[in-house]
Amino acid sequence: MTTTTSLPAVDHRGPVTGRERALAPDLIRGAMLLMIGLANSANFAFAGQPGVESAPHGFERILNFLKLTFVDARAYPVFAVMFGYGLVQLARRQRNSGATPGAVRRILLKRNAWLIGFGLVHATLLYFGDFLGAYGVVGIICTLFLLNRGDKFHRIVLAIWAFMAIEVLFVGAKAALAIANSAGPAHALTNSPNPSLAASSYLGSLVDRLHEYPMHAASVMGFIVIVWLGIWAARKQMLENPGAHKGLLTRVAVGGLGITVLGGLPLALVGAGWMHVDKSAVDTLSLLSHVSGMFGGPGYVALFGLLVLRIRKLSLPVRAISALGQRSLSGYLFQSVSWMILLAPFTLDLRFGSTAYTAALVAIGVWVVSVAGAYAMSRRSYRGPAETLLRKLVY
Repeated sequence: MTTTTSLPAVDHRGPVTGRERALAPDLIRGAMLLMIGLANSANFAFAGQPGVESAPHGFERILNFLKLTFVDARAYPVFAVMFGYGLVQLARRQRNSGATPGAVRRILLKRNAWLIGFGLVHATLLYFGDFLGAYGVVGIICTLFLLNRGDKFHRIVLAIWAFMAIEVLFVGAKAALAIANSAGPAHALTNSPNPSLAASSYLGSLVDRLHEYPMHAASVMGFIVIVWLGIWAARKQMLENPGAHKGLLTRVAVGGLGITVLGGLPLALVGAGWMHVDKSAVDTLSLLSHVSGMFGGPGYVALFGLLVLRIRKLSLPVRAISALGQRSLSGYLFQSVSWMILLAPFTLDLRFGSTAYTAALVAIGVWVVSVAGAYAMSRRSYRGPAETLLRKLVY
């Protein structure tokens, strides 16, 4: 007599292993953490946004120009795209392992709920400009209303981005008129102050962050359309198999980065002190820089997808940056700890001489340290403290 043992249905599968990872997403996250660092360290250094020298001289002009053209409002959309991409990857992996639809949804909801908690702690203790909490909220919305839709429904996001491109053209035309009609006194690009970054004590900064964070979190919820585009791309597996999508990736890289660079260029010229316009024109150029910056997300992602096609050998720098990408949550939080220790008025306060130089050098130094640390962790098969905690809470 043969006895058969029935196995229980798979409820969910644990976290992804190193061998299952695609190179492109990890390389993108690791490299773009440098962009995030350049933006956030400058905010800390100048105690305000966008974190540029208002009266630049010499090389400060170059730093302002590069930051406003390639970094500001252009780095976070990359992570928004990758967040949406990751949601689909996680859901697909759970389904392929035999998890039930209900189990997949529970895993995603639980993970995003914990991200909200991580964000609240991060924003309270370290930096009001947290995105983790907003990602958690958007992730829950996407899980409930977007992930299980069909291909026809997801084409809606392409139409939304087409309208966004038209909006950029409209604002661009308005900006051109504002420059042509600028008649008032020249207005320098100045930083909007953030009290928590200028507080003279940690307790004072904490109280200020509790006031600043809710408004910031609410103001960035619109990036759900960027996350949705990442969901669409992940359904096509564009980064797992970039060779099959080379033509589309090329068009997105050229178009997305073209829009974001051209849209940021006028404000960058003002910030560098190479163009002088009145306050009304500066405000319009700031709006153009913001709306065009969203196209930097898909543009940079597509560019890295094409870059991966040209990588024939996993060199040490590629492996190290990818290791940081696998530990991007830890890397992101490590940056905030670093800014607090190095730049806050009540800690080391290294804002001496040219603040623009200091912010850039600190950002690059912290990123290099995080790359080295992530590579060392990968050599020991350690995921990273934040990833380890999140996975224990979720799985």
